[in-house]
Amino acid sequence: MEFSTIRELIADDLAATDRLILDRLSSDVVLINQIGHYIINSGGKRLRPMIVLLAARALGYRGTAHIDLAAIIEFIHTATLLHDDVVDDSDQRRSRDTANAVWGNAASVLVGDFLYSRSFEMMVAVGRMPIMDVLSHATNRIAEGEVLQLLNCNDPETDERRYREVILRKTATLFEAGARLGAIISDNPRDIEDAIAAYGLHLGMAFQMIDDALDYGSSGVDIGKNIGDDLAEGKPTLPLIRAIEQSEPAIQTMLRDVIANGGTERIDEVLAAIESTDAIAYTARLATEEADKAKRALSTLPESTFRDALAALADFSVDRSF
Repeated sequence: MEFSTIRELIADDLAATDRLILDRLSSDVVLINQIGHYIINSGGKRLRPMIVLLAARALGYRGTAHIDLAAIIEFIHTATLLHDDVVDDSDQRRSRDTANAVWGNAASVLVGDFLYSRSFEMMVAVGRMPIMDVLSHATNRIAEGEVLQLLNCNDPETDERRYREVILRKTATLFEAGARLGAIISDNPRDIEDAIAAYGLHLGMAFQMIDDALDYGSSGVDIGKNIGDDLAEGKPTLPLIRAIEQSEPAIQTMLRDVIANGGTERIDEVLAAIESTDAIAYTARLATEEADKAKRALSTLPESTFRDALAALADFSVDRSF
């Protein structure tokens, strides 16, 4: 099933989600409208809202609350992007200037805060305590992941265990929460809820691993950012960690130095080291393992086109160039 086919399957739900997003972005503070619309309409895949919508449909939900939850998930994700770009001093995302590059860091942080607070207003309106519990926990875990990633920056001693802990909290947690919400509003038993949540978590892990591989193994046009951005920020992601583990001592020293100091002056040497150690293939293999775990977690769900679409999203998470 192609990604476009998955979107067509829930086209009405996605359109309703987009309308709600635009409606709830509205503020009498003009700058909030400008920045909010700028980043929401910047060409994202809406993958996280899609998981909420598909999970709810796969579990038999027939109401409209899944639209609210999909919009909430997208607001939380967008807030993290605004904050991430400030922390990372990024100037490009999805082939466009970042909001902080256009309006400055202060405005980006504050609009990110607005999106967080608006998402919590919407949670309260849904009126179910388990939903607020899941989402409040998720936002807390995401913040922890951001801090852990900051601690890992410019630290060449970062290993695979520490890397996995960062992406588990920073990325996979929101995927997990979105999938779990689909089960909660469908009033499914806890074993089904835990199964679909496991699907979301492993999908998120796979998605982030491929994102990190694409930072070294794709073109900037494909992924909407500059090759080596993670390297420039001193982020020891899995391809670099694997290259250090598998390289000879002289190359290890060079890679450690690059992580410690950041920058892309030695990007050609780094890319050569990553290629010679098959670090991209290694990263892709671990991502595939995570995607396979995600698909296995779906086995307890009833058969449906929506379940097939969830499985196809797991395949898409690893078989993509953007």
